[in-house]
Amino acid sequence: MDFVAITSCPAGLAHTPMAAKALENAAKELGLDAKVEQQGAMGLKNEITPEEAQKARFLLIGSDQKIEKMERFKGKPAMRVDINMCIKKPKAVIQKCLQAVEKLENK
Repeated sequence: MDFVAITSCPAGLAHTPMAAKALENAAKELGLDAKVEQQGAMGLKNEITPEEAQKARFLLIGSDQKIEKMERFKGKPAMRVDINMCIKKPKAVIQKCLQAVEKLENK
């Protein structure tokens, strides 16, 4: 798996699913394998398993909220991005995260 992502906004009713769909679509267009979890008032939707978390190269967090169950991602590079950027420019967000991870991996 190339990456996993979590989207979350204060209510979790509008921006959360919009950002999740945008990231999923952008990942497909870029030829990447990704899973996006939504966290909000409705709980966790499309929850990332600990196994999926460990197979991923990195975690992308589209939120400024507290994220639940972060222990699943121990040892994984995590990048936090404003949820609005995930909606407006999802490909650019993913590409920037990939570049950052590649720099870390090449150290």
